[in-house]
Amino acid sequence: MPNSNIPACPVCGMENTYPDGEMYICPDCAHEWPQQSAAADEGVAVVRDVHGNVLNEGDSVVVIKDLKVKGSSIPLKQGTVIRNIHLVDGDAEHIEGSSDKIKGLVLKVCFLKKA
Repeated sequence: MPNSNIPACPVCGMENTYPDGEMYICPDCAHEWPQQSAAADEGVAVVRDVHGNVLNEGDSVVVIKDLKVKGSSIPLKQGTVIRNIHLVDGDAEHIEGSSDKIKGLVLKVCFLKKA
């Protein structure tokens, strides 16, 4: 029975993994990865733009298509730059930010690319 504290292999998904010193080992596919990074990654959502680039707190992003904004008659046009974004805790799908005309936006990352 697999130990619930040991993560499944990130390559093949098998749960036969075991710790060996500072590493986790998968006997099924022979993949090895550090235990430290697995513990650091738990509970931390990595936010990525539409092209897979990692977004960080304070980055600038560009809107890739015209978007209707709830509660506003002004649409968010393609090419609009959102500066100094804020990452939403525990949510890898949304960021918070403001444009020059509209403040307090919550945007889906699938409509954004890193500037």
